[in-house]
Amino acid sequence: MNKEELIAKLKVIIRPYTANNEAYDNLTENTDFIKDLEINSANLVDIVLDIEENFDVVIDNTDMERMLDVKTAVEIIETKLAAK
Repeated sequence: MNKEELIAKLKVIIRPYTANNEAYDNLTENTDFIKDLEINSANLVDIVLDIEENFDVVIDNTDMERMLDVKTAVEIIETKLAAK
């Protein structure tokens, strides 16, 4: 799975939790989940759980705390997929 495919899949996962539709439509690697998409911290946990389920990976607390933007999320997912 290349980075563009991964971001497309991630975008589908975060859609239900996004409050700012304009930021969602213009999502890039630099998009911040909380500041740009206005996703609350409780929903970030739901997103991590959805990522684990969709990508069949386990994300530990350290990685979860770092997962605040698209770029970091993609890096973490790529690392977890490569380790499988």
